[in-house]
Amino acid sequence: MNITIHYAFLPHTDADAALGFYRDTLGFEVRNDVGYEGMRWLTVGPPNQPETSIVLHPPAADPGITDEERRVILELIAKGSYGSLALATDDLDGLFEKLVASGADVVQEPTDQPYGVRDCAFRDPTGNLLRINQS
Repeated sequence: MNITIHYAFLPHTDADAALGFYRDTLGFEVRNDVGYEGMRWLTVGPPNQPETSIVLHPPAADPGITDEERRVILELIAKGSYGSLALATDDLDGLFEKLVASGADVVQEPTDQPYGVRDCAFRDPTGNLLRINQS
């Protein structure tokens, strides 16, 4: 039996800023852009991995969430402690420079970790933590 990752979900608080970051800075292709009742879901992914996508979704859009739960979720997103994702690249230094030039929020410069990975970390425009490993 094979199991693959088809979608990962991250919240966004500004669809246009998220689109600019994931499409224009990271180079992901836009696979879907769906609006509904003033909200917007974006599906993006690396061009060389058509089977794996990230869905950038409006936070707390579930109608079953209480106002208090919605408030807590938005607070966690604002603090940058709600969503995260690990990516990999064969050119960590080049991607780091591109992200810095775009004005992305640097959390950690490229570092050789004691557990054997060389990586860096950024926050996307919403505050989601993105760790990027050298592959």
